[in-house]
Amino acid sequence: MPQYLKLLLDYPVVIAAIVVSGIGGTFQYGFNVSVMTSPSAFIKELVNTTCRRRYNVTLEQWQLSLIWSFTVSIFCIGGLLGSLLISPLLSKFGRKQCLLLNNAVAITGAALMLLSQTANSFEMIMVGRFLYGINSGVSFSVHTLYLTECAPKRLRGMVGVTVSTFISFGKFCGQLLGISELLGTEGGWPWLLGFNGFTALLQLSTLSFLPESPRFLLLDRGDRPACEQAVRRLWGNKDCSREVEEMLEENATLQSVRSHSVLELIQNRAVRWQLLTIVVIFTTLQLCGINAVYFYSFEVFRAAGIQDQQLRYAALGTGLCEVFTSVACFMIIENTGKKVLLVRGYLGMSVTLVLLTVTLYLQSHVSWVPYCSMTLIFFFIFFFAIGPAGAASPLPGELFTQSFKAAGYTVACSLNWTGLFVLGMVFPVLADTLHYFCFLIFLFFCGGCALFVRFNVPETRNRTVLEIAAEFQRMHSKSGESQREKMSEQKASGAQTHETKL
Repeated sequence: MPQYLKLLLDYPVVIAAIVVSGIGGTFQYGFNVSVMTSPSAFIKELVNTTCRRRYNVTLEQWQLSLIWSFTVSIFCIGGLLGSLLISPLLSKFGRKQCLLLNNAVAITGAALMLLSQTANSFEMIMVGRFLYGINSGVSFSVHTLYLTECAPKRLRGMVGVTVSTFISFGKFCGQLLGISELLGTEGGWPWLLGFNGFTALLQLSTLSFLPESPRFLLLDRGDRPACEQAVRRLWGNKDCSREVEEMLEENATLQSVRSHSVLELIQNRAVRWQLLTIVVIFTTLQLCGINAVYFYSFEVFRAAGIQDQQLRYAALGTGLCEVFTSVACFMIIENTGKKVLLVRGYLGMSVTLVLLTVTLYLQSHVSWVPYCSMTLIFFFIFFFAIGPAGAASPLPGELFTQSFKAAGYTVACSLNWTGLFVLGMVFPVLADTLHYFCFLIFLFFCGGCALFVRFNVPETRNRTVLEIAAEFQRMHSKSGESQREKMSEQKASGAQTHETKL
């Protein structure tokens, strides 16, 4: 671990890219996921006040709940739209320009949030949430892709984990700024909801000083001098000739091969296992139960004797736990590898879900059991942040060659946003019907994903995209070892010139 951290410190421009792209990237997603809890009472009051003044109507409770649910959920609809825009935006503007242009969407949304109370318009909050969703949907993919393409191969795993670190940090900041001592007040909540605009301005003012992704410049634009200049700016005087040669090899392989659409990705049998891996992992990422555990954490904290007015401070502890664990994942991933972290993380989450179901069932019968439940909640967050949260985000960029990357991220992020939206709609019903036994449903997804990754996905650490593609084919080839030998012969003879044979 120290050797990789020391190695990263030798790349100060890469560290700057991590911070700058993160603060206006997945930080926005994490912040928006957690920020709506604190000002909910003030926003509902604004909805009631607006309807009385504008329409002379007093809303019933179910009508108010419906408007509130739509206000929260429209963020996911915007995120899904942003995910669908990724492929054409990346092809036209590139990684850096996408991030820069995306900040304008966040700043517009923030302006609507800041003015909503003055204008007595809850509709402005809805539109702002929708724009925040588009911003988060685009930045979730582009931030990840930009970082992993700017990092040296031996640090790609460590740098990729920072994507989830900024998500966790965003969640924690949303919880922290939402307390009543800061912006969680009647006068401060518009500034709380508009905070994303400040982080967007920060990225907008600093990202322009960083270079574009070297891989994009070479493989998409075919501009080798610009690629070499970007490498020198990012990596300094380090000897990175081998990695440039690997990019050139991939460039030679992809000559005359254009970027593929999502439909072409789905239809291409040569990458079906990579696509299936993305589908399984990103579906499970939302259906693993992390949101359910956060939901039930308040019930557990109450049972453990924590007063209602102190619950938000206890929630800060869960957010802080996720941040620290994500940092720990950042430290160990280069030595451990993504496959091991995914398998161990989901297995640990599976065991924890079983024990948590048992303790929640017994907490009204045994006085000390709520403390066990509280401990298990922190264990579950630990296993999530140390494994799936850190290892999953960069996978589309590692499993697919350059012409399939944009489509791969479109599929991954669309699944992520769809899962978040469906869970937001369905989970309240599950919670009311099954109560804590709903964890058994999430147990199925966690255990199934762990087994799938264990037997069907190769390790990606210190491997190029072409090497990973060859390993997928070896693992799932009917002819087994003979196919591996055949591929080795093809590689040695230079006959492997078309991407779909990889």
